Amino acid sequence: MTVSQRILSKMLTRTVTQGKLTVTYADGTRQDFGSPAPGFPEIAIRLTDSRVPSDILKDLRLGFAEAYMDGRVEIEQGEVMQLVSLVRANNRWEDGRSLASPSAGRRVRDGVRYLLRSFNKPGQSKKNVAHHYDIGNDLYRLMLDAEHMQYSCAYWPREDMTLAEAQEAKLAHIAAKLNLKPGLRVLDIGCGWGGMAIFLAQRTGAEVLGITLSEEQHALARERAEQAGVADKARFELVDYRDLARRGETFDRIVSVGMFEHVGVPQFETFFRACANMLAPDGAMLLHTIGRMGSPGRTDAFTDKWIFPGGYIPALSETVAASEKVRLIATDVETLRLHYARTIREWYRRCMDNREKIVALHDERFFRMWTFYLAGAATTFEDGGMCNYQIQYALDRRALPLTRGYIEANEHALLGH
Repeated sequence: MTVSQRILSKMLTRTVTQGKLTVTYADGTRQDFGSPAPGFPEIAIRLTDSRVPSDILKDLRLGFAEAYMDGRVEIEQGEVMQLVSLVRANNRWEDGRSLASPSAGRRVRDGVRYLLRSFNKPGQSKKNVAHHYDIGNDLYRLMLDAEHMQYSCAYWPREDMTLAEAQEAKLAHIAAKLNLKPGLRVLDIGCGWGGMAIFLAQRTGAEVLGITLSEEQHALARERAEQAGVADKARFELVDYRDLARRGETFDRIVSVGMFEHVGVPQFETFFRACANMLAPDGAMLLHTIGRMGSPGRTDAFTDKWIFPGGYIPALSETVAASEKVRLIATDVETLRLHYARTIREWYRRCMDNREKIVALHDERFFRMWTFYLAGAATTFEDGGMCNYQIQYALDRRALPLTRGYIEANEHALLGH
């Protein structure tokens, strides 16, 4: 065995103890790691060239991902979701164990690259958004719920819900926290394909402005609002939130779902200052974001390079610290723990069911990258350190009812229960 094979073998011996992983190296050497255990899959992979072990050791996630994307790692038993689940489940965040860190040189290079990207100036923000969201609406149509096209964590109060039902429950859960009434003016920052804005206009009678930096999303959001018959109440604009704030407009409510992850740490205070300046004195805001359950960290190299350049998953501590600087009062905080794992597994299933169509839209390498991304995302909510936070804000402590009972009452009314 080569030196890199021996080091990788020692790492896998520590990493996989429950469940079974069989690795066949390019020279034909075969090794088994772990042992069969209830609830843990049995996976077999083949490394097709001799450089794969050293590439993986440089950065476990990026090295493996790129080798898998290039076909240099083949999964002979199981599929990528099961493989990533096996590794994650053996290294649960709650147990305090961690996977191998990238090499020192890779950490320095990645750190510098990430720092430069994380400033997310308006022009760069548009490029970063286009990298992920302007790859074509056809892919997202195959993956997301057709009813609301929600590319964010659904809400699963019942286990027997469809994806569409869970996404509608999420929209109602958020709308309920906003305590909306007909005629109120709402700003939706990072509006996606318009699902939230359309839902609010239809169910609450609010007037909604949705903003995005994605040209693909903007065009489809306007089209969907026309089809829903609410184009007069749900409008959309291709504009950066910072530029909108400079116009001096104010809103009774602000909602932002799945956008804060793209802001970047250096812009956290800028984001909250813009929101505070646009929020009416008696207004309320709801921020829905992926979050870290522990202390602040750093975006891994695979996600930063291939999925969300310039993105960052915030810890609750640094999110609230930034909002405190502009005197936004955190009036309610909810942690959604496993909801996103269920959502992403449904997206993954739909992608696997539509493999041929996605490969035809893009290519095999893209399909491997995309499904690896989804597998990593789902399992980090199941056994890694990620969750979702919903943080409700107000400028005035009297802006919202004193107890949380109104949230459940509003939710039932919105869903017709």
